[in-house]
This record gives sequence, structure tokens and C-alpha cells, in this order.
Amino acid sequence: MRRMAEALTLTKSAAERVGWIAQKQGKPAILRLSVEGGGCSGFQYKFDLDEGPEEGDSVSETDGVKLVVDPVSLDLVAGSVVDFVESLGGAAFRVENPNAAAGCGCGSSFGI
Repeated sequence: MRRMAEALTLTKSAAERVGWIAQKQGKPAILRLSVEGGGCSGFQYKFDLDEGPEEGDSVSETDGVKLVVDPVSLDLVAGSVVDFVESLGGAAFRVENPNAAAGCGCGSSFGI
């Protein structure tokens, strides 16, 4: 397990939402961010609650909530900020990814 220092940031808003969801589901407050092929721009973000970090994962923590990322996904999202945004269009986790050269309107996929 590697510490992410400034590699990824989980905002307070996102940490609060993960904590709330985890409490409702009776799970640890650990959010896994991974990147998969697909989406309208080539890659898409995937969010899941997890039981704990796996070997090789990078971990950052905000207000007691952990954000874990596998090494392959970390290459694509290093330096990103994970936020939770509520608007008229709905509520969702958003990734502000400095590595993304292109994105889509829904904010859930990106291109390099």
C-alpha cells in the first residue's frame, strides 16, 4: 500500500457523502476509484465502496474517509480531485482530472 500524499485529493464534500453511504450500507468508509475502458471519451471512472486497500493500492484520506486507487488507474488519474456535487441535474461524484485531454458532458468519461 502506497500513500498518495498529493497524488489524489478527496474533497470534504465527497468524504462526507462516502461516510454517509458507507454508514447506510454498514461498510467501511473506503471509496475505490478505478478507470475502465469505455464511455463516450475512451475511459470512464468507476466508484465503489471497498472493504480495504489491496496490495499496491495508493491511499489518501480526508476526515477519516479513505480513497484507494489501483496502480494502473493511478497513472490515468494522478493529481485529480474527487468531489461530490449536487445540482438540478442530480448528485454525483466528479473527478477533476488534469491528465484528461477531452471529456464528456456527463463528466463520467475522459480521453488522454
